[in-house]
Amino acid sequence: MESILYSFLAILALSFLVFIHELGHYFMAIREGMRVEAFAIGFGKPIFTWVRNGVKWMICILPFGGYVRIAGMQKEGDKEPYEIPDGFFGKKPMQRIRVALAGPLVNIVFAFLLFSFLWVTGGREKPFAEFTHRIGWVDPHSTLYEKGVRPGDLIDQYGGAPYNGFRDLLVASLMKGETIQIQGEKINEVTGEKTPFDYTLPSYPNPLVASPKFRTIGVLAPASYLIYTASAGYSNVAESSIELGDRVVWADGERIFSVQQLSSLVNQSTALVTIEREGKRSLQKVARIRLDDVKMTSYEKAEVGDWQYEAGIKGKLQDLSFIPYSLSPTGVVERKLGFVDPQTQVAVADGLQEGDKIIAIDGVRITSSYQLLEALQTRRVLTIVERNPTQQMVHSWRKADAQFDRLSLNALNQLIAGIGQKELLSQEGDLHLLRPIVPTFKGNRYILGLGLSDREVIYNPTPFQQFGSVTVETWRTLTALFSGTLNPKYVSGPVGIVHMVHQSWMVGVKEVLFWLALISLNLGLVNLLPIPVLDGGHIMISIAEAIRRKPFAARTMERLIIPFVALLVVFFLYITYQDLSRLFSKFF
Repeated sequence: MESILYSFLAILALSFLVFIHELGHYFMAIREGMRVEAFAIGFGKPIFTWVRNGVKWMICILPFGGYVRIAGMQKEGDKEPYEIPDGFFGKKPMQRIRVALAGPLVNIVFAFLLFSFLWVTGGREKPFAEFTHRIGWVDPHSTLYEKGVRPGDLIDQYGGAPYNGFRDLLVASLMKGETIQIQGEKINEVTGEKTPFDYTLPSYPNPLVASPKFRTIGVLAPASYLIYTASAGYSNVAESSIELGDRVVWADGERIFSVQQLSSLVNQSTALVTIEREGKRSLQKVARIRLDDVKMTSYEKAEVGDWQYEAGIKGKLQDLSFIPYSLSPTGVVERKLGFVDPQTQVAVADGLQEGDKIIAIDGVRITSSYQLLEALQTRRVLTIVERNPTQQMVHSWRKADAQFDRLSLNALNQLIAGIGQKELLSQEGDLHLLRPIVPTFKGNRYILGLGLSDREVIYNPTPFQQFGSVTVETWRTLTALFSGTLNPKYVSGPVGIVHMVHQSWMVGVKEVLFWLALISLNLGLVNLLPIPVLDGGHIMISIAEAIRRKPFAARTMERLIIPFVALLVVFFLYITYQDLSRLFSKFF
């Protein structure tokens, strides 16, 4: 029932934009002495009609669009349109231009007023991920990843234009460019050092999107705050000592910047190993493999079999998890094991050396290799969270990245260094090392069970900035459409627009006002295009008449307008079909 109400409100809101557009034409036509015959909101069969001051007012069954019918828009009997004194074409070109301009200008002014209202009232709350320059996830199989770009690095330019947020990636993904330029900075998360990079790379179909039309060079998600809001009902999350409002900042050896990165990390076949080398202790990520995948001597297999017996582990020996090293009974690395499949050897190249003493697996201390074998049979995830309520405050989107980066690297490194030690350091400042989380294996994947949400930031550009950015975006879209770099199937039609406004009603009134401002501005700008069926076309024809000092005949006008009317109807039907296809694909 609520969804039906929001749909009705969306249609009502869009009908209002059409109403004020046509009202602009109406009042200017009256002012210029033109005779208005009808005023309609929508198309098709009228469901409500009334007559006032000689004007037939109508509300039609299809609430998309509308029109004002001014006398003299068509031939009346033997008279040409320009021969009707109180008709549209019977007036001077400048008068007609003013009437044609009035509708789009009303929409443009209305959009500016809405942008101004949003600015005065403090703007909107939007997810941090929409505006950050930080990368959240990089395709591990991409050239970009091979070049060393990782989650947490910064984007300054994308596709040859200044980068303003993840929307720029989506826009670029719809264009038909074979290559995309990316500029930014690689960030060392241990030292904070920044290194500039500039690559122009081939694009390829986005692996996270079903349609091959969406392309990428490897940046698959923006960074976001990972704030714990609830347990998803899996694993032993409650036993980890995590609290509501905690922000996940580190897991299994990596700074975490997105849900996608965390999910990928949890599903890696690795173990976080604490080692002692030459009197110094450090963390190493080591491949977690099946014993059946490595080449072992009969003596080594027998020894691991003894460890299995001591640990009381059931099951076949070849199915047990292990690391690709031969170990002494006390957990000292003796040599690196070879693999049955040579390709696996390359994929799991690790950094342990002969003589390294393993003292912990995933934070669980061990003193013997049978304890190591036992610890490797259970997947555990080590997590560090930031616990500071002030970090959850809403800040300006302009300062969002700076706020995101306010994390003590020294405190983080101290906590990491303490993993696997006898005296475990579980807190340093606002950072807390949680007890290991055992993820649940479900649907061929490990699920950590953390319900995570992004942080909201205040997005409040000035009305001039908002007006300018929407105008530029509209121009880019139109240019891409006419040049063929953007497929029309990705343009939203009436159904898609109603759906977007419907969704915005579910977010809040300010979100609705923003979308109404955006649609109103687009409606005004698009109608100014010099296409005969649009207001811009009437302006163009009026200018042409002023130059040639002679009106066009009705037959000439028909030859100009009718083909574009047909094209507009076909385009309307096409994008409506695409809107419906996208809408129904979400339910089937």
